[in-house]
Amino acid sequence: MLSVLVFGPVADAAPRAPVIWAFGDSLSAGYGLPPASGFTARLEAALRRAGVAATVRNGGVAGDTAAQARARLRWGLRGLGATPDLVIVELGANDMLRGLPVSQTQANLDAILTELRNRRIPVLLAGMRAAPNLGLEYGRAFDGIYPALAKKYGVAGYPFFLDGVAGNRALLQADGMHPNARGVDIIVGRILPEVRKALRGSAARAGWLDPISRAPSFGFACRRDGRPESRGKSVPLLASTMPDMASSAARAAKVEGDRSRHGPASVVA
Repeated sequence: MLSVLVFGPVADAAPRAPVIWAFGDSLSAGYGLPPASGFTARLEAALRRAGVAATVRNGGVAGDTAAQARARLRWGLRGLGATPDLVIVELGANDMLRGLPVSQTQANLDAILTELRNRRIPVLLAGMRAAPNLGLEYGRAFDGIYPALAKKYGVAGYPFFLDGVAGNRALLQADGMHPNARGVDIIVGRILPEVRKALRGSAARAGWLDPISRAPSFGFACRRDGRPESRGKSVPLLASTMPDMASSAARAAKVEGDRSRHGPASVVA
């Protein structure tokens, strides 16, 4: 007797939901906030409301400079357990507040982007702005790091992570620097379109699709003086709500600790 096995059609495996890793300092880590109110949790919720069932993992460490983040990049990626579909790189605020050489910050961010490029991981590079009290020359050099690296590596860029929040104390915590829950929601609302655009670049590899298709955007433009600004909206300076940057940084340092011997300013981000 012959047995005949009849196999019906095999259903396609469900597409894997995208994984986003927010790799940064306390601004993306959710410093001073309940976990549900931090940047990664709120971004994940916003993406899901938009129809993107993404998981956003928190890779922020309060106090990290670009050098410290560079040192933990590889083991941080290993700890995720899977290659992320997008890494949001949000670093540089602590370098700036310590007055570290711009060349040093740029070199470390460059190394981070090189590692991510070698692993074929898409990146959204979130920019930071220099405090005015550091001087015009330093400000121009520091602010120029982000559009230059976005162009060099062909990655998506978001000009200023604190856009819409810096300059408004109602959106900041008592230290005058870290966003409160309302501030985080504004950050998320403004960066969300750029996150969705950046995710499009990895959709084919990951097997998922954002319901709204958009062309890639690097998001950086430059004014006549060479400093970057976002297209279509103003970008306030980080220190517009912080007239005494040094004293504010010192207060924050009592909580977070200064893990660097460089410069007089302390960790705030």
